[in-house]
Amino acid sequence: MNNINKISDITYSDIADYIRLSEVSEDEQNYLTTLINISKDYILNYTGIDNADLDNYKDLIIVVFVLCQDMYDNRSMYVDNSNLNKVVETILGMHQLNLLPNGEIND
Repeated sequence: MNNINKISDITYSDIADYIRLSEVSEDEQNYLTTLINISKDYILNYTGIDNADLDNYKDLIIVVFVLCQDMYDNRSMYVDNSNLNKVVETILGMHQLNLLPNGEIND
């Protein structure tokens, strides 16, 4: 596996190595790339982090790997919130910005 310092460094081959795929067809490359993008979108929606800031959170790298593995194992193209890995849930919860009050008062 390559030295990965930010989420944008993650490639389909990194995910393939993580889930122990020895040979990756072009279809699987596309599928793994799609899973990476779905994982990133899930992280952005769950936490409220801005896409431009996503690479600033190194601990979210493992979240992408775990989410991709889970979706690959279950052959799904969505993250199952009811069975979210506890490590993933904990890390995402530490960075959750979208539930914090922003100081605005709504009348």
